[in-house]
Amino acid sequence: MNSENAYKNALIFAREHYENFPVVSFLIRKELRRDVAIIYWFARTADDLADEGNFSENERLENLEKFESRLNNLLNDKFESEFDMALAKSIKTRNLNPAHFYNLLKAFKQDVVKKRYAAFSEVEDYCRNSANPVGRLILELHDIRNDEAFSYSDDICTALQLTNFYQDTVIDFEKGRIYYPIDEMEKFKVVEKMFRIKENNSNLRELVKFSANRTEKLFENGKNLLRYLDGRLKMEIKWTILGGEKILKKIEENNFDVIQKRLVLTKSDFTWLIIKSFLI
Repeated sequence: MNSENAYKNALIFAREHYENFPVVSFLIRKELRRDVAIIYWFARTADDLADEGNFSENERLENLEKFESRLNNLLNDKFESEFDMALAKSIKTRNLNPAHFYNLLKAFKQDVVKKRYAAFSEVEDYCRNSANPVGRLILELHDIRNDEAFSYSDDICTALQLTNFYQDTVIDFEKGRIYYPIDEMEKFKVVEKMFRIKENNSNLRELVKFSANRTEKLFENGKNLLRYLDGRLKMEIKWTILGGEKILKKIEENNFDVIQKRLVLTKSDFTWLIIKSFLI
């Protein structure tokens, strides 16, 4: 097996999959791009095991357990594939905390079995595993291991995850999931039938507005991370924050309607945001 082949294929894999932001952008230092790509391969593969294909919940959980066994093995230099070998190499050479990968798997397993959230605190707990580990891994790749920096990164990553929930309101519901907390749905008199019949009424828009405003505050607090960064990484994180804020702005401009249209960033958005990240 050859880890170099896996890194090359991981870079191709990352570039072929749509995300809100280019996973391996030119702002990532060249020597770190393959590490970012192999981390993305791990997360995307696990996500697909949790979501894609016609499998029962038990089958999905079983597949994720098998993938976790591969993680256990690769950390002990036992490799099922070249991708496993490459991931093990990145973890060891970049001194990455393996707990972040286990936390990601915990979130994907949760997606299989947990479809509703009683309160926002439960959604936050989910984000701690589904999103925050990625930000921490990026910081660790750049040898930033400050607890305060991690905390601000968590705010950004949680905000990005929440923003994605609003984008994917309809998609998630079709998969049986609602990430809007039950107590907040009740507060705004939103019932599940509204998602099912795609009824964009004032109650649902007010719920989305309330949720988006809270997320904007997380982005704002997360900007404190920038003082720990410099160079390309600082530009990358600025770009990422601006992108998340831009999606929230599009939702606002669409009168907080997340039912009739999935709002995404366009190529021109990407271009303008990268220019803006250099200007501010």
